[in-house]
Amino acid sequence: MRKMNITTLLFNILLLSLGANIAISIYGIVSKPNMVKKIIALTILSDTINVIAIIVGFRLANPPIPPIHTPISNDTYVILLNRAVDPIPQALVLTAIVIGLALIVFLAFLTLRIFRIFGTVNLHEVLETIYKELPTEVHLYEEEPSD
Repeated sequence: MRKMNITTLLFNILLLSLGANIAISIYGIVSKPNMVKKIIALTILSDTINVIAIIVGFRLANPPIPPIHTPISNDTYVILLNRAVDPIPQALVLTAIVIGLALIVFLAFLTLRIFRIFGTVNLHEVLETIYKELPTEVHLYEEEPSD
């Protein structure tokens, strides 16, 4: 039997927990009729995807070293480039955090408006109220379209 490195074990636990977070949050978004629970599940999904993006940019084999601002040789420069963390995923995650926050605030505003209008944040009750107020026959055209 092959011995497992502690770093590999912790990395596998991290990946399993991120997968569980994604599954739970998608379940919450799809199955829960309460808007607040849907917003919480969407926030968990967004944060989990951000963590995955950070993990993609992290180099497990070669830990990062801080840049050196003194004159360095070409060999040291190559080592620095090989061990430096990729900044693109970090910049994308910062952008995703800002956009996610704006989306969550917008959804919270919509939830408050739905609560003020319908008195509930349960989507099943909101849809029942909407369907009760619709006329029995809804025509999209004034007259039947001819073929």
